[in-house]
Amino acid sequence: METTPLATLLAFGSIVLALVAVALFVYVMRQRRSRPADTATIERATQQAASSPPPEETSSTPSAKRTGKVVQHSLFVIFSHPDKQTDQRLADWLREKNATFDPIKKVFHIDGEQPSNPITVANAFPPGEMPDLLHDETHAPIKGISLLVKPPLRKRRNQQMHVYVALAKEMQTLFTGDMLDADREPATDTTFERIIG
Repeated sequence: METTPLATLLAFGSIVLALVAVALFVYVMRQRRSRPADTATIERATQQAASSPPPEETSSTPSAKRTGKVVQHSLFVIFSHPDKQTDQRLADWLREKNATFDPIKKVFHIDGEQPSNPITVANAFPPGEMPDLLHDETHAPIKGISLLVKPPLRKRRNQQMHVYVALAKEMQTLFTGDMLDADREPATDTTFERIIG
């Protein structure tokens, strides 16, 4: 069979194009797989940013709060004497609340009244990363935790905020230590009323 230079050139060109397509496919797939880690990093940065008072929270009109960017409510429970017993009580409390561990973000989620907007339990030191207490993962004693939840877009859907405040008050009585708000000030009944709206 006789080959012409044009046929050879076309065959070679199609092979090169196929290799480029395979390389692009592999690159796109790697980018998609690395995205969950990037999302976890972004969420940790968001949690740290939530520790300073957002401008939407200082507004006095409810409509201004709802039209602004949705932020997370944050409460911090700082343990007075972190040790193995405190960790065990925390693990028992998480089991009692049917909390689930997210191994990618390294936080626990409690469904509450709205599973689509779960309450997040994260480590306060360092921010965000919790050991899997439900499976006895080895770790240093936890010094404190953060309770995080996004407020609802509509005030009539704030059942989750009631659950959030109830969990915070329960933790305040169960664990000895300080409960702080997003401004690192002691949480009071006024703080809870503001969260509920």
